[in-house]
Amino acid sequence: MVNTAQNVRVATTGAVSFAPIATTLPTDAVAALAAAFKDVGYIGPDGVTQAIETDVTDITAWQNGDTVRKVQTSHDVTFQLVMLETNALSLQIYYADATATASAVKVTGAQSPHNVVVIDVLDDKHSIRIVLPDAQVTERGEIVYQNEEATGYDITLTAYPDADGVKAYIYLDDGEA
Repeated sequence: MVNTAQNVRVATTGAVSFAPIATTLPTDAVAALAAAFKDVGYIGPDGVTQAIETDVTDITAWQNGDTVRKVQTSHDVTFQLVMLETNALSLQIYYADATATASAVKVTGAQSPHNVVVIDVLDDKHSIRIVLPDAQVTERGEIVYQNEEATGYDITLTAYPDADGVKAYIYLDDGEA
């Protein structure tokens, strides 16, 4: 096996952008996004965490109790991040309030809307673009107001399958073209 240090990626910066659900999806790692996409601004120092979780049920044999098969019963793809900027978009996303501005928010029991979300990850000339064709905020972390850290809006996005059954499209570009 050959070890190639140039193939090691570090997410040194990036962006997270939201657009309405019907927005045309990007199909590569570097092309400009459609005008409908809005960048939420600074993301917390932990960046974006992707998780893929599956649940399985064991099928066991009557004769000896051996597990003879596993059947997948669920599959979730989620992305967790903390939006650091207090702006109209981050407040709309966190509070599920489409009318929120940078100076006023209504906290209700509204369910978060579905959006197209693009996560751009950059490492020098290398790019990774994660496109979620149908994503929704399904968890919100606590907001802490204190004098030693930025106020952050912690969200978890759940990616749902599109018409082709795809929850996330991941495009990579090595910057060599």
